[in-house]
Amino acid sequence: MLVTGQPNDIRGHDGSGSHDAHGAGGGKIALALGALGIVYGDIGTSPIYALREAFEHNDLTVDKANAYGVASIVFWALVVIISIKYLLLVMRADNHGEGGILALTALVMPARDPADENRRDPRATGVAAVVITLGVFGTALLYGDGLITPAISVLSAVEGFEVATTAAKDWVIPVSIVILVALFAVQRRGTAGIAKVFGPVMVVWFAVLGVLGVAQIVQHPGVIEAVLPTHAVEFFTHEPMKAFMALGSIFLVVTGGEALYADMGHFGRRPIQLSWYTWVFPALVLNYFGQAALLVDEPEAVESPFYRLAPDWAITPLAVLATMATVIASQALISGAFSLTAQAIQLDYIPRLAIRHTSSEHSGQIYVPLVNWLLMIGCVGLVLGFRSSGALASAYGIAVTATMAITTLLFYRVVRLRFGWSVAKALLILLPLMFVDLAFFAANVPKIPAGGWFPLLVALGLVIQMTTWRRGRDLVAARLRRAEIPITDMIGRIERGNVMRVPGTAVYLFKDAFATPTALLINLEHHSVLHQRVVLVSIQVSEAPTVPADERLTVHDLGTGIIQVIVAYGFMEESDIVAAMDRVELPGGPFDAASATYFLGDELVIAGKIKGMHPWREQLFVVLDRGADSASRFFKLPPDRVVTVGTHVEI
Repeated sequence: MLVTGQPNDIRGHDGSGSHDAHGAGGGKIALALGALGIVYGDIGTSPIYALREAFEHNDLTVDKANAYGVASIVFWALVVIISIKYLLLVMRADNHGEGGILALTALVMPARDPADENRRDPRATGVAAVVITLGVFGTALLYGDGLITPAISVLSAVEGFEVATTAAKDWVIPVSIVILVALFAVQRRGTAGIAKVFGPVMVVWFAVLGVLGVAQIVQHPGVIEAVLPTHAVEFFTHEPMKAFMALGSIFLVVTGGEALYADMGHFGRRPIQLSWYTWVFPALVLNYFGQAALLVDEPEAVESPFYRLAPDWAITPLAVLATMATVIASQALISGAFSLTAQAIQLDYIPRLAIRHTSSEHSGQIYVPLVNWLLMIGCVGLVLGFRSSGALASAYGIAVTATMAITTLLFYRVVRLRFGWSVAKALLILLPLMFVDLAFFAANVPKIPAGGWFPLLVALGLVIQMTTWRRGRDLVAARLRRAEIPITDMIGRIERGNVMRVPGTAVYLFKDAFATPTALLINLEHHSVLHQRVVLVSIQVSEAPTVPADERLTVHDLGTGIIQVIVAYGFMEESDIVAAMDRVELPGGPFDAASATYFLGDELVIAGKIKGMHPWREQLFVVLDRGADSASRFFKLPPDRVVTVGTHVEI
């Protein structure tokens, strides 16, 4: 359930996220090193294939004008999209230190008065619907990106062995599949140990990128002129149509931009900036310029300009290092998909799924089995279907460009509503960024028939599923609410009626606070028995990513041994009721959360003829509902202390 209201404080005005409090010196350096391994894996492996695709996929003539022009666009894309849009602007809009498109969506939800639902402004409701739709679509597109990135990254790295020896050609597909399967197979063990080497490996990777580029630039120093935007202009006048089409491939150099924002909560804005400006950006520019210089001198190297930067003896070690870097990049996308799923579940856009913690120290390190195996099947299928990184590049870019454009639109809402920018100021700054986003998006549109349809199809399927689930849950809640009675009325009945009280504590979980749980109504109707102490637990999910421990619980003593407890969670937190209730002090003496009896309502949803959704969506919701993980496991309740009370709900 998404609880709307005033968004929590935005730390964008001073640029200090929650993790920026680690202070200066060693703390920030350690975080910057960690950011190299997690945040920059995707963008850091793009040099393996980006320039090659820009030329080969679009039949660009390999000459000086085009080489300098492509290098110039690469440079300014990195400056405008990464350095300015994300690091300087978008990352200022942190939701309690957290970033990402779901956090941004929650941040710009219009405020409403929860005390009177009937007085909501229709215009605000319409804006909320648009915002939610954009956020859901952007989220769905990121899953498509999460499928393609591991496949194209691993494929492109393993293809490097072909440059070293033609004997490796027949082994590219099998080796890539083995690496991907192994990568997904180890996810259940957690990544805490592996993550310790991510940073150092990526330090070496970016150092090698820079060294390879410098070695070529020294031989052709004129390529430094590519920093001048005039070369980008000349590129478009040289071969206009091919140049425009090449933008779809050049965009591959910035595909990791959304990861910068999504991972802000793990490292903070300043450590991510530190990594970018001091290590990542210089290494990427040097390598791309080195590849451009190589193409001027050796046009035939266009088949693999990245690996041709290295001397023959270094190609195999470079391919090994590239494979390690792409595995790290893939890991970042997989972990991001797990986190995104957990957030979507908390916001009630995805059915409950089994989620396992893989670390006792870091709550954010989770494993979602279903998502893991679906991603593995998808990645292996992409490798088998497209069979080369060049072919797979046709599917890459359309989803990310659309997500980036959505982020710009949502950010406009933030600067208008939360930063207090005028319309003129917001448009003056953001319209050029939107123009860049849409230019790259338009250049990727022609890729749709050749493979771009795949992430769009994945996103469409997820949008249908997510919106159907959310709508279905709202309908179920509405049906249940018709039969609800206020808990105060139930207390009056208990006081007047002949209800037997038995020793012990019963905990009833119910969505709506201060309403009588259906399970409690059925229990009284059939047995006329009530425990001496009844605890009504209502779980509320905030629009903030986390909720402070001292604000987790709110307790109301309603009298006659009935207590209302409201448990608040952020949308990035997991619901652990026993752990939360262990902290509560209840009227009536000590409370042992592990020994209490928990009553859950289990609604068996039936697709009927009541107006609400199209029949096929009703059927889809029923399937999703029956496939959802059990509430007892999701809320981490002791299995031998749970009583489930079933009811039928027709939608």
